[in-house]
Amino acid sequence: MEFGWSPRHEAYREEVRAALKDLLPADWRENYARYGMGSPEQIEFSRSFCPELAKRGLLLPHWPKAYGGRDGDPWEQFILAEEMKLAGEPRGPQYMNVNWIGPVLMKYGTPAQQAEHLTRIAAGTVIWCQCYSEPGAGTDLAALVTRAERVGDTYVINGSKIWTSYSRKADWCFLLARTGPERKAISIFLLPMDTPGIEVKPFPGLVEDGHLNEVFFTNVQIPVESRLGEESRAWDIITYALSFERVGIPRYNQGLKLLNLIMERLEGEGRAGDLVIRSRAGQIASKFEAARLLTYVVVDQRAKDRPPSIDANVSRVTAAEACLDLLDFIAEYAPDSMTEVGVDELRGFYRGNISSTIAAGTYEIQLNMIARQALGLPRGD
Repeated sequence: MEFGWSPRHEAYREEVRAALKDLLPADWRENYARYGMGSPEQIEFSRSFCPELAKRGLLLPHWPKAYGGRDGDPWEQFILAEEMKLAGEPRGPQYMNVNWIGPVLMKYGTPAQQAEHLTRIAAGTVIWCQCYSEPGAGTDLAALVTRAERVGDTYVINGSKIWTSYSRKADWCFLLARTGPERKAISIFLLPMDTPGIEVKPFPGLVEDGHLNEVFFTNVQIPVESRLGEESRAWDIITYALSFERVGIPRYNQGLKLLNLIMERLEGEGRAGDLVIRSRAGQIASKFEAARLLTYVVVDQRAKDRPPSIDANVSRVTAAEACLDLLDFIAEYAPDSMTEVGVDELRGFYRGNISSTIAAGTYEIQLNMIARQALGLPRGD
């Protein structure tokens, strides 16, 4: 099979590139992108960039016109994602809003929730975070212990979350909390981050700024109307959201770009002809291309309105492996590049992808799902 873009999609990609050229300031790489999309600098930039992108109809083209989109197809969503990622993701964390929080609200939200949240997302002015993982419930979300107890017309939330990217600057939170004793008795809440009783504590680490935060909930009170879907029946919603998240970031595009950058450096040093280096680089490039095509399989399924499948997990695993292979390649053959002036994108990629096998479900969980759902292997003891 030979994959090729249609003239319409090629024209759309050029439209996105033209918008980036017009809207990004000359110091974009130096003063914004270098800090990462979870940084205060880039988050604040997104609040001005995304509204301008929305005015051009490019913030969420794949959304229905009724919600502020232009009835585009999933291919446009991924063309947009590819170009934004190559540019350093000037949407900041708002890529999450348009790629899976918005679609989840369209499918499961009440009319009132849709009116309140989809309008803000479409305007490009709101920042969301998602509170899933906990200190004892990251790999196994069903083990979470943060609890929401109903008291009349309100819920009282107590507990904590970890690895909550963007929470320092977020306006709203997509929160998972336990509402019953059964293992999967979990509910989702749409929670303003300025609600009394919420405390965000960043902690230092090697990954990009803005991703390592703990969020604590102490007697946080929210109305029943803040719950998304039925009480204790959120598992289908979670699965739906994760199917979007697992292929939401086109790491393959940026990975190939940076692999070429490293090879150019090695060429200048007279080392690119080394057979071991060329073999390793070829393997990594092949894996990134495989991740691209596997992602396109998932996009094609969405374009044909097919239900989520295990292909999203396969794509996620392939992309994560390619990223880790590239990190190892950089560390082994070009470690000095991480300290040089003018390679902020390379350092950002390195720091941002250290967690590539953890985000959106750990690598091991993805493999387990593939083993059971695709290969039909039995569950181990």
